[in-house]
Amino acid sequence: MTDHSRRGVLKLSAAAAAASAAAVHLPGSAAAEGRPGPYPDVSWPGDVAEGPDTPKLCQWFSRNPDEATVRRWRQAGVTGALVTDPPPLPWSAAALRADRDRLESQGLHITAYLIAVSQSIVQGTAARDADLEKVIASVRAAGEAGIPVVEYNWYIHRLTEGYYEQVDQTDRIGAGYTAFDADREVDGVKVKDLPPRDGTPVYTREQLWENYAYFLERVVPVAEEAGVRLAVHPNDPPYQVSRGNPQIMGSVPDWQRMVETVDSPSNGMTVHSGVTAEVGFDSVSFLRWMARKDRVNHIHYRNVVVEEPHVRYAEVFPDNGETDMFAFMRELVRSGYHLGVLAEHPRALDFDRENGSIGGQYADVGGGGHGGELYDTGYARAMLQAAMITEKHR
Repeated sequence: MTDHSRRGVLKLSAAAAAASAAAVHLPGSAAAEGRPGPYPDVSWPGDVAEGPDTPKLCQWFSRNPDEATVRRWRQAGVTGALVTDPPPLPWSAAALRADRDRLESQGLHITAYLIAVSQSIVQGTAARDADLEKVIASVRAAGEAGIPVVEYNWYIHRLTEGYYEQVDQTDRIGAGYTAFDADREVDGVKVKDLPPRDGTPVYTREQLWENYAYFLERVVPVAEEAGVRLAVHPNDPPYQVSRGNPQIMGSVPDWQRMVETVDSPSNGMTVHSGVTAEVGFDSVSFLRWMARKDRVNHIHYRNVVVEEPHVRYAEVFPDNGETDMFAFMRELVRSGYHLGVLAEHPRALDFDRENGSIGGQYADVGGGGHGGELYDTGYARAMLQAAMITEKHR
């Protein structure tokens, strides 16, 4: 066969294949039955991309991250920065604007800043008002710099002594989970019975609530005027007493009381799919309640298996815990939530152990490295895209 003949045969074969592909459909398919597909109006990938009105994945970043860190997260499709090393209080708008310009030049956007609330404020001691003025000035500066959310914690002591690594020996063989047990012993004393640190007074719940109301009543109006949303992180671990002092952000009634103390969208919360389950409440139902109040100002996205609420549980993979993480993400999309979603607390994997990438505060208690972070991020991205498609056609 000549080259000319061979080229002619190939052209005829290609044309026949194209015609066949255009005309033949699998039995039972939508096209074969003359009906539209399940999602005929979805334009991929534009309709599942993050935008001004969608949730946005974020991760912890420094104010001045190195190029390797930025590349690592941008390769994973994450551009939201939750800044965890802010400047000393009080913040200035100029410093925050410089941070914002620097991060945006690297292709990132600021999701939130973490602010440290001093123990003088939490405990209501003599330096409280001076420290409050620094917080107030910082919130104003955040508003001037266009920082949408300021996240904070509220506790006297975080009960991390109850953490330990639980290794999965049956399903995800060898994976490390961060487990908590209030009955675990430390130096012969159960975690739940550990005494206060030297020099730390013991307060009643109502005394701590008075201090918290004092803070909210003075800071929230400033945040509202500045266009900033405050997000209190729930106590985690949420055991009700931590070294002798009550934890007043460790239950659903506590979080509802916070909402009712000052009525403003600027007085909101980091709604946490993991901690909500840890306290024995359905995470999706609580998210729905908070969304109706317009108090969902930040999201932490992880899963758990709970043996006894508040007392004993394990942080697991996002897909093998007891919370329906798709329903949780779908509720976010349905409610119109458009702020940050942090897929947090990666599990310990052999890949990260072998590569020496496990570090940070959970390194010795089942926490993972970047391989685990990528697993969680990919899962969160898939849930977000599925939720966006499903809600588009609801």
